[in-house]
Amino acid sequence: MAISKMTKVIIVSHRCEAENLLEEIQRSSILEVLDAERTTVSKKWPELIVESTKPKDIENLVNRLDKTIKFLEMHSKEKKSILDALAPRTVIEGKQYSHIVSSEQAITVLEQAEKTAANIQQLETEKENCVRLLEMLSPWKSLKTPLEKLTDSARTSCLAGLIPEKNLKNVKEQISQAGAALQKVGQDKFLYACLIVCLKESAAEIQKLLRSADFTAVSFEKMSGTAEQITKQQTEKLHEIKTALSEEPQKAAELANEKFKLGILFDHYQNLVMREQTKAHAPITIHTVLLEGWVKEKDYSILENIVSKFPASAVSKIKPAEDEQIPVDIENKRFVKPFEVITRLYGMPLHLNIDPTLFLAPFFMLFFALCLTDAGYGLILAATSIFLIKKIQVDKKFMWMMLACSIATIFAGALTGGWFGDATQQLFPKLAPIRQKLIWFDPFEKPLTFFALSIALGYIQIITGITIAFVHNLLRKNYLAAVFEQLTWLAMLNFILIFGLSKGGIISPSTGKVFISLTCIPAIAIVLFSERQGSRAARIGMGFYNLFSAIFYLGDILSYVRLMALGMVTAGLAMAINIITKIILDVPYVGFILAVIFFLTGHIFNTAMSGLSAFVHTLRLQYVEFFTKFFIGGGKEFKPLSKKYKYAYIK
Repeated sequence: MAISKMTKVIIVSHRCEAENLLEEIQRSSILEVLDAERTTVSKKWPELIVESTKPKDIENLVNRLDKTIKFLEMHSKEKKSILDALAPRTVIEGKQYSHIVSSEQAITVLEQAEKTAANIQQLETEKENCVRLLEMLSPWKSLKTPLEKLTDSARTSCLAGLIPEKNLKNVKEQISQAGAALQKVGQDKFLYACLIVCLKESAAEIQKLLRSADFTAVSFEKMSGTAEQITKQQTEKLHEIKTALSEEPQKAAELANEKFKLGILFDHYQNLVMREQTKAHAPITIHTVLLEGWVKEKDYSILENIVSKFPASAVSKIKPAEDEQIPVDIENKRFVKPFEVITRLYGMPLHLNIDPTLFLAPFFMLFFALCLTDAGYGLILAATSIFLIKKIQVDKKFMWMMLACSIATIFAGALTGGWFGDATQQLFPKLAPIRQKLIWFDPFEKPLTFFALSIALGYIQIITGITIAFVHNLLRKNYLAAVFEQLTWLAMLNFILIFGLSKGGIISPSTGKVFISLTCIPAIAIVLFSERQGSRAARIGMGFYNLFSAIFYLGDILSYVRLMALGMVTAGLAMAINIITKIILDVPYVGFILAVIFFLTGHIFNTAMSGLSAFVHTLRLQYVEFFTKFFIGGGKEFKPLSKKYKYAYIK
């Protein structure tokens, strides 16, 4: 339950060792290496150089691998299920991983796959060219003259092209009057293939007339033989291309069985690129590489041990610059760690602030459970979470958090009598006595109890937030802020609470009068001292505004009514599903089967939708009502140089 203490370090390594040292550092995943622009050493000694050259050869290989993997995935015949999407990486032993990386097998697969991809692309291009040529020759099939002879003579010009049907008659008359001849050869939809012959001296005038008739010229350059002969040749060629195209994907499908080797090679070289880029952006001298960065204080000894393995390298601690932002990482116990998802989703705290994870964890579980208040839905979510924890390969913190929330939901549902809504009363009356023994209160019979519980929990969380800020300021010896920004509000809000309880008859009215009178003390302190900067008038003005903020606290507390509202909506929809299920049971012959199907699909749907609402609204209560009382975000997340795997899952 703390923000990790960070230590700034500098490693000086001889160039001959830097690459291997970086690999060890990357494997340990404990050091965030800064680029030259952010290092202190570059600011002190600007004469240090930076070799900002990219490892182009390796990057090109990574791009080739990525492109080829995608190509093979397109042609793979392997059937993938939803379960495969949960665990997309190939599980492999470390020895096998090293063997594939060091052998030439993967490179051979890569070259073969690239050759196959190039062949398919070439064949597709040839196929398109053939189809276009056949389409172009289609209206010219009846022409018996070899196409290479459709050229100009010494005195005449020959034009071949397409004329729209609507313009053919007019343009033929105009051309005839101009001394040219037009011969219709064939038709393609609404276009006519025509040959026009004219004297060379009138060619310009004829071309002008043809342009006005939307004439499209056709070129037979480099073609030999009649249109029919060429069409026959191209048809045979197209058949050959299609045959080849049917064979090449089969080769790709066979190579796709080896694509996991390419994935392993991709991961290996992608990690190598990261190391090379880190090295390229680090300040250097003629013989050394300077690696400056951050490490967790508890991991410094590990870093020392790694560096000690390299005789021409050394590590030492250095002081950070005065205005330097220290990266932040949070550490929590095993039970609380899954709830780091909520903190990280909001943003990391400043390094001098508080990690809120421990404090939000119990509230998040409880609020999520109250938004569902159904033990049956808790069982569904718990089973789903356990299944996904076993199957998924990515970070499992979120699923562990959902499992904890599901268990809390089971207890909340049992205490409020929610077992798939009112299924025990409507559909399974024999189970009703068990429900009755476990129940604390029924929200539909005692909605005010649910309302009071929601308000009470909201008040407790807000007071907890103010108390956290109070203790934090005390520990930092910021006593004025602790007293006038938190202690005053703790006193005032609790005094008002006691007065409210007296009005409700829970405590004596005389006690309430005493405490409502005592609210004057924190109120005056808030007005006079909550704002401690600026002129006296400005401070008092802001003090009155801060005192007015008491109304905002009331609004914050009322926000927690959403716990009751969502819980009641979930239960109400569950009851509707049960009523409809009971009606369907009366359908002759198939009633039982239809009722079971509707019951299961209806409650699964309600679990999904209500679970999503519970998560979103519980998240909102943490971020808007709770965090604002003590949490300051904006911290820079600690990102150590580490190995990342997209395709391989190493045991």
